[in-house]
Amino acid sequence: MSARLDTFGNATAGRFLKHLVSANHGLAGSTLPPATQELVKIRASQINGCGFCIDMHTKDAEAAGETSVRLHLVAGWREATVFTDAERAALELTEQGTRIADAAGGVTDEAWANAAAHYDEEQLGALVSLIALINAFNRMNVIAQQPAGTYRPGQFG
Repeated sequence: MSARLDTFGNATAGRFLKHLVSANHGLAGSTLPPATQELVKIRASQINGCGFCIDMHTKDAEAAGETSVRLHLVAGWREATVFTDAERAALELTEQGTRIADAAGGVTDEAWANAAAHYDEEQLGALVSLIALINAFNRMNVIAQQPAGTYRPGQFG
C-alpha cells in the first residue's frame, strides 16, 4: 500500500502539517497527563479508522511505559477496569467530540460535566484542543491513505 499523496512533500499540505505538528508540540507542555493524551489520540484514531495514527500513538505510549493491557483495552474502555475515572471521562469526551455528526447536539452536558469534574480549565482547554487536533491528523491520513506499521517511537520528534 502506498499513500495517495505525499503530504509532507506537497507544498501546501506540508505547510499545513507543520502547523498541526507545531500545535501538537504546544499541547505536549500542558498539564493534561501524557498518558491521557495518548489514550485520547488512540481512541479518536480508532473511531476514525486511522491506522497510521493508531500505529504511532500505541507505539509512543508503549515507549513511554504504557502497559499492553491498557493499550489493548482502549476500544473497550467502558467495560475495562484499568482506566481511572478521569481517563474514562476524557475517553467519553473524545468519543462524543469525534462523533459529532453521529449525535444530535454534539457533546452532551453530562459528558462535559464529567470531564470538568476531573480536569481544571487549563486541562479542559488542552483536552478539547487535543481532540480537535487528532481528528485533523486522522482525516488527513485517512484521505491520503497513509500506510501504517512502520512508525518508530519518537520518529517525528
